[in-house]
Amino acid sequence: MNQEKIGKFILECRKSKKLTQFELAEKLGVTDKSISNWENGRNMPDLSLFKPLCEILDISINDLISGEKVSKDKYQEKLEENIISTIDYTNKKVSEKNNLIGIILITFGILLAITAMTIFPSESSWGSVYSVIGVIMSLVGVSKFTRKLNYAKRLLFNFGYFIIFLIVLFIIDYISVVNINQAPRFSTVKMTADTAIYYDTPFYDVIRCNKDTEDEYFKVMKNQSYDENNIQKYCK
Repeated sequence: MNQEKIGKFILECRKSKKLTQFELAEKLGVTDKSISNWENGRNMPDLSLFKPLCEILDISINDLISGEKVSKDKYQEKLEENIISTIDYTNKKVSEKNNLIGIILITFGILLAITAMTIFPSESSWGSVYSVIGVIMSLVGVSKFTRKLNYAKRLLFNFGYFIIFLIVLFIIDYISVVNINQAPRFSTVKMTADTAIYYDTPFYDVIRCNKDTEDEYFKVMKNQSYDENNIQKYCK
């Protein structure tokens, strides 16, 4: 569809009917700014408005999409062309809508995942829960952009994105443990004692020594077997 040509045609037809933009907008239930945008070729009327617009302007939908009055001898030819262009236009609009939704989901998902790790205390499980929800939300957004790929490529891309995002969260969590002296969020408590807690994560272990004292600190270690009878030895 040639939006500029269609816009000029709408302008000509409106003026021939001696209608102002406001009057035409009122009849269609839209704003006069929408009419102005159509006539300037900035965007197109919604498909649901094609029929009432054509009835008001006394033209056919074929004329509207063509951006001119279609002669009888070219009517069938133009009709076929316009059907194809309308399908293409609709697909483009659907694609743009999906892309917009995808961007919103990706952005909101990333923000949710990152901010959840700063809002909730490190000992709270809610931080990790909301972070994972953010990852899934952003993954749904990414899938909006991979719809055109074949199944294998789409699965590989989405799975790769999911894994990379999780790795980034684990790295942020590790940095928090080492530099900010916080308990790991993505972990389970394996052992506890009066002054120590042993956390287990998929990639490393963390011992919280001298807990709830001024000398409290977190020690990162490689994954290993646990000595439940002598947790204090890990703080040495």
